[in-house]
Amino acid sequence: MAADAERGAVMFWVIPVMLGLVAMAGLVVDGGNAIAARQHAADLAQQAARAGADALSPDSLHAAEPSQLTADPGAATTAADKVLAAGGVAGTVTIDGDSVTVSVTMHQQTQILSAFGLSSVSGSATSTATALHGTTTGGN
Repeated sequence: MAADAERGAVMFWVIPVMLGLVAMAGLVVDGGNAIAARQHAADLAQQAARAGADALSPDSLHAAEPSQLTADPGAATTAADKVLAAGGVAGTVTIDGDSVTVSVTMHQQTQILSAFGLSSVSGSATSTATALHGTTTGGN
């Protein structure tokens, strides 16, 4: 009869341990997905910013001083939006003279943590590119 009193006692130890292991697996898998989403957002933001900075104003191209290059706001926004659309995300594009800044947020559905109420993770990145004349290498 004493054995019947202890029947199922191990269940009170196994269930919390299993829930903890599943939560840890969720943090590893879905945390990795969050990192991948942030890296993908950074990559797309950089590509879009470069594409926008390459869309130079025709007037600044004909200026006597090559250091006065500026981005054409309409063309820069269109170029950056094309890159973002090809990546399947939306973002914000800001033009300030010769600089184009792109901000992107990517959302990723969780695979394991959704069982704990977290349905998605996201990664955000912002990148700025500047139109340059010639080649700049940082050396002499």
